[in-house]
Amino acid sequence: MKISLGTSASISCLITATALASFGDASHAQTQSASYPSRPLRIVVGFPPGSSTDSVARAVGEYLRVKFGQPVVVDNRSGANGVIGVTEAARATPDGYTLLATNSSSITVNPQIYRKISYLPDRDFTPLTMAISAPFILTVNPAHDRTAGVNSVADLVKLARSKPGQLTYGSGGPGNLAHLGFAMIDNRAGITSVHVPYKSGNGALLAVLGREIDMMLTTPSAVPHVTAGRLKALAVTTLKRWHELPNTPTMVESGYPDFDVPFWLGLLVPSKTPPTIVRTLYDTIATMRDDAAATKPLRAMGTLELLDPTTFAARIRAETAAWGEIIKREKIQLD
Repeated sequence: MKISLGTSASISCLITATALASFGDASHAQTQSASYPSRPLRIVVGFPPGSSTDSVARAVGEYLRVKFGQPVVVDNRSGANGVIGVTEAARATPDGYTLLATNSSSITVNPQIYRKISYLPDRDFTPLTMAISAPFILTVNPAHDRTAGVNSVADLVKLARSKPGQLTYGSGGPGNLAHLGFAMIDNRAGITSVHVPYKSGNGALLAVLGREIDMMLTTPSAVPHVTAGRLKALAVTTLKRWHELPNTPTMVESGYPDFDVPFWLGLLVPSKTPPTIVRTLYDTIATMRDDAAATKPLRAMGTLELLDPTTFAARIRAETAAWGEIIKREKIQLD
């Protein structure tokens, strides 16, 4: 049927048809939202089982299972510093049945350092909630022959200067914030150390415990290894000391002004997910705050945040801009 836009009558018909179509779409979305969720949910994780991000997904997933009365499947798609998992989630239908659990580097850093990347956070995702935030902890293995005498950041820098290009540090992959944080340390201290990327932060942690590498920026999940003496904490990367390690100084206190490298773990949904469903998901997850048992695994990994979608989106924008400046200033590049 050919429609002419040359008459007011035809324009009126077109407007009416468009309005009816829009009403139908809105009505369908409202019906969807009213019955949500009516089937199992999936949380995509770009990191392997046992990782901090995986632990967040499983804690939130179990809570949603109880609250919604629907199964929640954690789908691990690990690799490329979370890129594989994020890409998988970006392709999902935006109906509220697929969530993404990820870390800050996959959202605020990856799009700025990987030339060939198929997702853009602003375009492909709607932030849901930032679950936790935490510092990195600069650690060495006191049982390692090379780092046995290292008790401070100054000691580590002195050792690195005496062995240029010989000390190694691990991370969960190229572009991971632990990688970029160490690149900042190298640049600020005027030292050269070698990055050894692993498939996950846990892989790097096992490597430093096994004396395969010399040092790493680990997460608070490694605090038990510090208290047990298997690792030595030299500094934390936030502006304030970490409450579980009150005697460990910050990088600022160790002589590096304005050194502030926190990380977060959070959840997002594909863009165009109906706002009512986003609100239902967030409002449900936010009630975790009043459930000590449900939040116990989250609090073990960092400071409980549970930011609302609007605040979380603002945090992502601010951190993306800040990391962009740092990447340029520190001349951080990936091979």
